[in-house]
Amino acid sequence: MTGIDRFSLAGKNVLLTGSGGAIGSLIAVEVAASGARVALQDLTEEKVAAPAGIINEAGGEAFTLAADLSDAASCASVLSRAADLLGGLDVLINCAGINRRKPIDDVTIEDFDAIVAVNMRAVFFLSQAAHPFLAARGGGAIVNLSSLSARHSYRTISVYGATKAAVTGMTRSFAREWAVDGIRVNCVEPAVVQTEFTKPLWDDPDRSRWFAEHSPLGRLAQPDEIVGAVIFLASDASSYITGQAIVIDGGITSGADWDAWQGS
Repeated sequence: MTGIDRFSLAGKNVLLTGSGGAIGSLIAVEVAASGARVALQDLTEEKVAAPAGIINEAGGEAFTLAADLSDAASCASVLSRAADLLGGLDVLINCAGINRRKPIDDVTIEDFDAIVAVNMRAVFFLSQAAHPFLAARGGGAIVNLSSLSARHSYRTISVYGATKAAVTGMTRSFAREWAVDGIRVNCVEPAVVQTEFTKPLWDDPDRSRWFAEHSPLGRLAQPDEIVGAVIFLASDASSYITGQAIVIDGGITSGADWDAWQGS
């Protein structure tokens, strides 16, 4: 395999969690366009109906799975069902995530447990459940959606940031232990991506202007700008990359302006 073919996902079976979100749905469509057969998970079938429809209408093959990943027992079930539908598993993309923006003093135990259950625990046990399926195929890839908040603090997302730091940490641990099975594990760490999920950050005109002024590229990331890194890490083009985090931040962390950015 040479050239652009190395970025192809043709012949690969992919499970993508959180496929109904703004970023997850775009990843789903582009992964399928790159040649993969995909299983799309979200809380309900309705949430993944749109991307599944786009994929199937374009001649691809998409299966839908409804599951609540905050239920730890459902993680192994989702993996098993996806592998059955697809006929095996080559790639797991952990995209599901939630947040509840609150000052630290206002975070409740219920808030804490809800965020940890989806953002951290589900990633761990989905990956654990994926391990034997990937190993059975002679190897594969896991791509985790982390966040720039894994390494830099922001106000009102203390628990979210902690779970994303855990995702980046687990990425390294999984990569280290499972390399012997030919399984590569990497993550992406985007800064603020302009979606409904992050609307509390960018919907205010003053804050939106502030973001633009402190990003070297002068704007927030768009959902489709996360997709390329995910496909790269899932493909054979990254065959010697494991245990790494790709930061997608428009240059925010490249210079001295980072001190001002942390004010967000």
